Formats: sequence, structure tokens, C-alpha cells
Amino acid sequence: MSSINWLAVLVAGISAFVLGGVWYSPALFGKAWMKENKITMEEVQSGNKAKIFGWAFILSLIMAANLAMFLAEPKEPCPGAPVVNISWGATAGFLAGIWVFCSIAIVGLFEHKTARYIFINGGYCVIALVLMGAIIGAWR
Repeated sequence: MSSINWLAVLVAGISAFVLGGVWYSPALFGKAWMKENKITMEEVQSGNKAKIFGWAFILSLIMAANLAMFLAEPKEPCPGAPVVNISWGATAGFLAGIWVFCSIAIVGLFEHKTARYIFINGGYCVIALVLMGAIIGAWR
């Protein structure tokens, strides 16, 4: 825990939160996401924003902290371990994103969701984790 840069975790969590705002905006995938979920803009806007955005922010921070723990320097030297930098951070984020993408795909398949739904939501998770990993890896 002592080798984790908590400021980097905060920035990484914020980056995923901001990316979500852009990703799910009408300018990018918001309209397709609403169509795939069969919800309207009015339904989206009627949600409890404090609860939704508050939890989304907290969960983004938890994701970033978890990734930072995977990228933390070991207490003792570990021969052959990758050097943690922006490249390895982004790679680790990508690999974590693949886990999440597959989980979303599995759940989506059982819920009879479309490939479009899976790629919108899974794609966000992959990109968010790559971004978080790059920030954490760069900020050593």
C-alpha cells in the first residue's frame, strides 16, 4: 500500500468518470446506448443524479485503486517483473479491461442483449481501464 501513488489513483478514477460522461453522451454512444436499453432521455434524466453520479465516482475510484494495487512495486525485488511505466500500466489496464469486457458479454448474452450493447458497455470499460493504467503507470 505504501508504494501506491494515491494522487494518481484519484486522477485515474476521475479520468474514468469523465470518460464515461463523454462515452455515454449523445455526441458519442449515448443515443445508441439508450436505444439498446430501450430507455428515453426523459427516463435517463429522471434518475437520482446524486445517487448515480456519486456511486459511479466512488466505483471509478475503487477500480483505479484496485488497478494501482496490481501495479504496485513489490517490497522485495522480483526478477523478471515488468517495469511499471505508462506502457505497462496501459497494458495491465487493457488486460483488466478484457476481463471486464468478457464479464459484461457473458451477462449480456444471458440477458439476450445485442452485440452493440456489449461493445458499447464493454468498450467503455476497456478504454477506461487502459486510461487508468496509463495514468497510474506514468505517475511513478
